Amino acid sequence: MSGPIDQRLKQLGITLPTPPAAVANYVPFVKTGNLVFISGQLPMENGKLAVTGKLGGDVAIEDGIRAARLCAINLLAQARAAAEGNLERVRLVRMTAFVASAPSFTDQPKVINGASDLMVEVLGEAGRHARVAVGAPALPLDASVEIEGIFELA
Repeated sequence: MSGPIDQRLKQLGITLPTPPAAVANYVPFVKTGNLVFISGQLPMENGKLAVTGKLGGDVAIEDGIRAARLCAINLLAQARAAAEGNLERVRLVRMTAFVASAPSFTDQPKVINGASDLMVEVLGEAGRHARVAVGAPALPLDASVEIEGIFELA
């Protein structure tokens, strides 16, 4: 039987991917006490980087928002793995988000609202969180957005 979060995911048409293994000398997440620190997630979709380039340059705000949502989906996939398959056990505490930005771009928070909104849509009150949205000159693999998260496990 699926819980309310699984039902919300289904209603939103979201299938969480199998979280990928780390590609270097780090781990996808670390549990310490009742907290889970999830490494930065890129806007991967079907195993491929979906949105590349800089906001305020060659990437439109709408594409940046989509990238942030994809990062959030990948964060949720890692959180589900950390919670042994049960997202009902998780509460998002904080997200730190990086937006590849042209020098004059200042709408990083608007881009990251895509991830924040998705977290609340999926997790409800447990998805309300503190966050940081920072512009960066470049991100790994030319990704437009990268987001890390801290979750609490019940």
